[in-house]
Order: sequence, then C-alpha cells, then structure tokens
Amino acid sequence: MDRGNMTLQPTTGENSSQIPAAVSTTHLATAVLLFTTFLVGMVGNGLYLWVLGLKMRRTVTTLWFLHLVSSYLLLTLLIPFFAIYVLLGFHWVFGTAMCKLLNACISVGMFTSVFLLTLISLDRYILTHRPIWCRHHRTVPWVRKLVVGVWLVSLALSAPYLAFRETRVVDGGRITCTNNYTLSGVWNGAELQDLGRRVHLAVFVVRFLLGFLLPFCTIAGCYGCMGLEMKEKSLARSRKPFKVMVAAVVSFFLSWLPYHLYHGLKFFKDGWELDSILIIYTLTSCFNTCFTPVFYLFVGRSFQQVLKTSLLALLRETFAEDLSVHRSQSNVQISHSGRTSITGTSVLRLKLPLMTSKQI
Repeated sequence: MDRGNMTLQPTTGENSSQIPAAVSTTHLATAVLLFTTFLVGMVGNGLYLWVLGLKMRRTVTTLWFLHLVSSYLLLTLLIPFFAIYVLLGFHWVFGTAMCKLLNACISVGMFTSVFLLTLISLDRYILTHRPIWCRHHRTVPWVRKLVVGVWLVSLALSAPYLAFRETRVVDGGRITCTNNYTLSGVWNGAELQDLGRRVHLAVFVVRFLLGFLLPFCTIAGCYGCMGLEMKEKSLARSRKPFKVMVAAVVSFFLSWLPYHLYHGLKFFKDGWELDSILIIYTLTSCFNTCFTPVFYLFVGRSFQQVLKTSLLALLRETFAEDLSVHRSQSNVQISHSGRTSITGTSVLRLKLPLMTSKQI
C-alpha cells in the first residue's frame, strides 16, 4: 500500500480528536472489511492448500493452482498490517524494516499471482490447440521449473521496494510508509525530485506493463480464442467453461485496475483526491486475494449444490471441467507419415496411451 504526502493526522494520541468523524467512520468501516476479508481468506486459502497439497494427486493443473493459492495466502497474511494502517489514518507504526518488507511481499504476491494466471491461460489455450505437443512437453517437472521461475522473477521485480520504500514523518508527527525514488534523505531538492520522477515513471511503466497490461491482453486473448472455437465447434456441453473464462478475465481486470490507476495518478499529483482510489484498490485487491478461490467453486453451480458437495469433490470437478473437458471433447489430428483424424469424447484416453495421467 502506497501513501504519500497527506495532511491527515493520526488517529492515536492527542491528535485523535482532530480527525473528522466521516473520515474516521470510513477508515473504521474499511478496516472492518479488511479484517473480515482476512478471516475468510485464511480459511478459504488454507482449505485450498490443504486439499491441493495433501488430498489431491500432484498433476500439472493442481501444481498451477497450488502455487496460485500460495501467492493468495501470502497476500492474505499481510492484510492485518494494512488494516491497522488504514484504521490509524495512514499512520505507520511498524517501523521502516516492516515498511520495506511488507510492500516487497505485496509486490511478490501480485506479480506471482498475475504471472501464474497468465501461464494458466496459456496452458489452457495450448491444451486446446496443441494436444500432441502437450503429450511430450506438458509434464509436472516442466511446470515445476516454470513455477520456480515465476517466483524468482517476481522477487527480482519486487526487490526495488527494499531500496525505495521508507518511512517519513509528515504533518502532526504522522508517519507514512511511502516510496522515496531519489534514494536520498533529502526530499525537497529540485534535481533530486526530477530524478525521482524519472525513476518513478520507469518503475510504474514496468509494473503496469508486466503486472497488468500484457497479462490482461494475454489472458483475454487466450480465453477469447478458446471461447470462439468452443462455440463454433460446439465442444462445450454446458455454459460453465464460458462462465469460468469470463469470471477469470473480469475478476482480474476489476481487481488490479484500481491498483495501477492509483499509482499512475500518483505520478501526477498527491493528496486527498486519491483517497477514494486508495481505499478502492485496497479492498479490490484484498477481495480478489481472499474470495477468488471461493468464487470459483460457485461458478456454474447453485448454492445448494455447493453446500451438498465436499470441498475435495468440488475442486476435482472444477479443475477437471475448467481445464480439460473441452480438450477431451475436441477432435485430435495425429500426423506421422500421413494424416489420421480421430474423433471422440474419450480420444485422449483411448487413442493416446503414451499420455500419462500426470500429464493431464
């Protein structure tokens, strides 16, 4: 969570009476929502990890979602710190080290979840269009290497927070956790401010391109192509695959757009005008982290159906339908010296014996 120069006084100590009642009420309501989201996220993501890690066979699909939920859980664990930050009127009480570490962890969780969602989308697209290639290359060890690479890249992209992030004392003795792109203790020098703006712009462009625009275009493009092909060839027996695809794209867009919008506007100005966007992006990113795993269980199902089915059964059904049903219903063409066309709903299982269960 980023917070720059603001005139809001802390809500603790002798200055607490100076906070407007409306602002205090907004901060209190936001903090309550964040703590509630934290509890839901801990239970939901914890159950997901327990089922995916211990109760389900390790496949490519479960490996993708195991690490995706791990990134969600990382972000969930950080929510109480920022709920307190909001509750105190954006007065940071956890020190400079925690300011750097927590924001670096937020960046790691954001990049990791975004990159994994992008890779999952590409994986689904390849499953539909290159099933023969998947037989030889889509394996658990191969995906495990990709996942490790995602975490390492996310760590590298988040490392600047350990340098730029620091605490600053502003009006009324309030302490903020903000970015200092000049890497200097002097905040008001003209040359340093110009340097800081250039560094800020470079960081924002990299974060926006790699953390939102390119992944969003990739996710939307993959699901759009898959949806058109499934619709044209009538490969889906129900509307659930389409609902899952639309839900993934919409939730990604609504969750992270306010985050990048806030940081983009912050480049041009700072102050009370950004308060509403700050609160909106905090809530949307936290809701996405905590409620997306639960939301996937309800896509294409009634509430009563979810209540009557065990979590293990729901996850197995979700992953099976969401990732491979349309593939198992598609027509597969195998080319050797000639070309053979094979059609059938169970073609991958019956006609391609070299594809092991772990590759699916």
